[in-house]
Amino acid sequence: MPRLQAKSFASPDDVREMTHARFATVSLDDASIGFCTFDAGWRWSTDLGPVFGLESCPIRHAGYAISGVVHVVMDDGQTLDIGPHSVFEIPPGHDKWVVGDEPWVTVEWGASGRAFAAAVQEGGSRTLATVMFTDIVDSTRRARELGDERWRALLARHNEQLRLTLNIHRGREVKTTGDGFLAVFDSPTRAVRCAAEMVRAAAAIGLEIRVGLHTGEIETLDGDVRGIAVHTAARVLAIAGANEVMLSASTADALDGSGLAFEDAGRHELKGLAGSRQLYRLVAPAPG
Repeated sequence: MPRLQAKSFASPDDVREMTHARFATVSLDDASIGFCTFDAGWRWSTDLGPVFGLESCPIRHAGYAISGVVHVVMDDGQTLDIGPHSVFEIPPGHDKWVVGDEPWVTVEWGASGRAFAAAVQEGGSRTLATVMFTDIVDSTRRARELGDERWRALLARHNEQLRLTLNIHRGREVKTTGDGFLAVFDSPTRAVRCAAEMVRAAAAIGLEIRVGLHTGEIETLDGDVRGIAVHTAARVLAIAGANEVMLSASTADALDGSGLAFEDAGRHELKGLAGSRQLYRLVAPAPG
């Protein structure tokens, strides 16, 4: 039931600081209201996009602009500048950035306030990483052909070889996935070099594997990792073929100067993710 109450942004319920932005929120029972400050130079697709693993903002915003100017570009091409003393609504599917040297300061409420607070909460403890998924191609068939005992022995050798390669390239094993690994790296170059060596190591013991890589922000909780970046890496793996290392565009973009070569693997619809994604296939790993 609604009740008479008031809170001050001088003592917010929660404060989150991210790159070029600060979000203070207060909650009035079921409603959340955000006091948001976006510094000069802030842009959604650069500073918040990696948190979502998306190129455009999926949240509807409704609020009041106190100061500064933001330029909004919708996915369909519509544009709008929102300046001081404006009440605004921005539908989902947009990029926006601060114009000029003055911060854009807003108050957001209703559904957008709750969604924005949740998004900031989700992204507040995230770190940038390259996520790797591997699996054995046709593992069920191989297990059936070899029988349980021989398959367990071969799988143990596979795990040993891939763990050794992970350690050499300073990857962190998160968990096994039955016939593969989920791992994270703080360097996309080491992740790709590791993936190439994993394919070679598996081939040396008579196995074909595939590897999917995506670079984005992850959250670590109780030793596991989560976030859209993890989901995206799993979907990239699903596109890869036998003995292939498949890269998302964000990983490929980070490899300039690495000496690694890759080719266009086309645009693909990744299950559970909006829009098509450009993927690349590793073709010529450099020595070392």
